[in-house]
Amino acid sequence: MPIPPFRKKTGPKQLSLALQGGGSHGAFEWGVLDRLLEDENLEIRAVTAASAGAMNAVCLAQGLIDDGRAGARKRLDSFWKQVNRSGGRNVFGDTSIWTNAFSGGVDWLKNTPGWRMAETLALSLSPYEFNPFNLNPLHDALEAEITFSQIRERSPLKLYIAATAVRTSKSTIFRETELTARHIMASACLPQVFQAVEIDGEPYWDGGFLANPPLWPLFYDDTPDDILVVSLNPFVREETPKTPGEIMDRLNEITFNASLASELRAIGFVQKLLDQGLLKESARGRYRKMLVHAITADKPLADLSLASKFDTEWSFLTDLKARGRAAAEAWLTECEGCIGVRSTVDLKVGFP
Repeated sequence: MPIPPFRKKTGPKQLSLALQGGGSHGAFEWGVLDRLLEDENLEIRAVTAASAGAMNAVCLAQGLIDDGRAGARKRLDSFWKQVNRSGGRNVFGDTSIWTNAFSGGVDWLKNTPGWRMAETLALSLSPYEFNPFNLNPLHDALEAEITFSQIRERSPLKLYIAATAVRTSKSTIFRETELTARHIMASACLPQVFQAVEIDGEPYWDGGFLANPPLWPLFYDDTPDDILVVSLNPFVREETPKTPGEIMDRLNEITFNASLASELRAIGFVQKLLDQGLLKESARGRYRKMLVHAITADKPLADLSLASKFDTEWSFLTDLKARGRAAAEAWLTECEGCIGVRSTVDLKVGFP
């Protein structure tokens, strides 16, 4: 079936956003969005997202419904304040010394033998054992900030929210017309921490396992030709990880970047075929030229560990917001003029 061409309008430059998941590091995306919303020359038309990115996506949509750009910035601010209030020092809502250590408050502990033994013990328990009531403070934050009936009926954005179907190991995409708090919680469900989220009898885990975030929906719908990817997991680290903590941190980053890297390679291959006219006539209607841009975590978040993804301390969240704003400012200065003209990511040589 031919892909419907995106109907460009005069006025602001239009683009789609692809928001990666990454726990509390999603506050970096908060900062990126805050700066993009200030720019009257840009219009966000679609968002594809997973996990923390999904939470930012629905906050963006809710705020636009409330009061346009100003409403979106206000809603994102309010949501992340709710995350802090609901989570305390971390997403478990605990302020004890032990969970402070887990969330980065005593970061040096993670490489000690005693901490590694405690970590191994924790992995031997499931959330069905240590969290039998399935408590999740993030659910309360979502319910406080989002009116999902408005999202379903009036979303100004096309939303594509990824979750991982546990039984079939397939990526499932939820659209704005069906979203509830459970769909967002499914997209953000880390199985080591929370029980699977059931929707219509199907259990789901974090969408980032298979699509972090999914890009393919943007190719098969009436969306802008420009995609801005906002990543939360560094693709490049110069140093070889050697301590147990460093190894686990890097393994997490590679795992949650794998699906995005794979999709970007596929996009690069298809774009090459289009550029060189190598597609058969019968196949040309199935693909279109997409322009890819990126704000990556490689430099802005390079100093942060896996443990900090659980840190919801307000000073940490606002620091991430500031980093996101700075990264967006740099991207706008360098790349805004390329929107609608060319990609600013060279997919032939890799990503970023």
